[in-house]
Amino acid sequence: MNNVKQLVSFVRDQYKTDEFIPLHEPRFRGNEKKYLLETVDSTFVSSVGAYVDKLESIMQDITNTHKAIAVVNGTSSLQVALRLAGVSPGDEVITQALTFVATANAIAYNQATPVFLDVDLDTMGLSPKATESFLEELGELRDDGCYNKLTGNKIAACMPMHTFGFPVHLEELLTVCNKWKIPVVEDAAESLGSFYKGKHTGSIGLLGGFSFNGNKIVTSGGGGIIVTNNLTIGAKAKYLTTTAKKPHPYEFFHDELGYNFRMPNLNAALACAQLEQLEGFLQAKRNLAKEYADFFKTSNIKFREELPNTRANYWLMCVELSDNAERDEFLKITNENGVMTRPIWTLMYRLPMYQKCQRDAQKNAEFLEERIVNIPSSVK
Repeated sequence: MNNVKQLVSFVRDQYKTDEFIPLHEPRFRGNEKKYLLETVDSTFVSSVGAYVDKLESIMQDITNTHKAIAVVNGTSSLQVALRLAGVSPGDEVITQALTFVATANAIAYNQATPVFLDVDLDTMGLSPKATESFLEELGELRDDGCYNKLTGNKIAACMPMHTFGFPVHLEELLTVCNKWKIPVVEDAAESLGSFYKGKHTGSIGLLGGFSFNGNKIVTSGGGGIIVTNNLTIGAKAKYLTTTAKKPHPYEFFHDELGYNFRMPNLNAALACAQLEQLEGFLQAKRNLAKEYADFFKTSNIKFREELPNTRANYWLMCVELSDNAERDEFLKITNENGVMTRPIWTLMYRLPMYQKCQRDAQKNAEFLEERIVNIPSSVK
């Protein structure tokens, strides 16, 4: 495949190295060391500190939300967000099978069950049409919400995931979910810096969850954020993630099951320094995406670009191959030549713990599973 060998040379030219090129690595070019040293000197290295407060304030400004709550990772942000949305043991949550496993795991951690519905080909995220079709067939509205006529369980939430930072069709999805009294919790783990019709992802549903993992566009080493515009829910999120401890000068009393999900001040210091560079990172990624788009114009390989009315962060850039065989050859040649690429995730219902979950035909998800490959996307 000459196109793939040309891509290897192109990527090496972009990053100006003959060494191994990873899929996505962090860039520490700002105040990271300064803020970390300040945190160490302050001795406030754990879950209380100025940088935790600063991080939450910065994320409120970036997402234009009323409350942001720093937590230990993106998965915990989704787990708590689902509980706050009303998900209880025995409930069901509509989501997509084409996602990272954390999406499904966050549902399972609440002792709820995922219902896997198909994605749209253009967004690679949860399809409003598939959701509407499922609910028209199997949904039953009652006074306290929507129920699955097949299982008898309450459908307590819907959690779309913005795949690789490309926003799902949120307006249509919210219309469907509002009709069926189902709250939407956005898995925005991959979409910091992405916008849908002028609004930041994660800010449009009832709650949103972000990740600051080491491979994300901005990292705190490990960490995440819950955001919401509901101040009551926001206060409850802070309470639950700090072990549900009642405020008191010295006594310890916890009045419900909480979580020790507090982000350490050390991690928050790193995140604050990274967020100061977010706009530069986003622009650098857009520049790289344009270079890739121009390169693939003369190729039979499709480079995935943002849709109208959206602004993608281009966290992990990806291409679409013609079939599974071409995908595997693409992966083989690039990786053997020291340029890291990887296929999109295995669909969740192929994993042993989710094989028995209810799902629809998954026509689009299976099409994409056989064809989508991520390519090096680090800020240059």
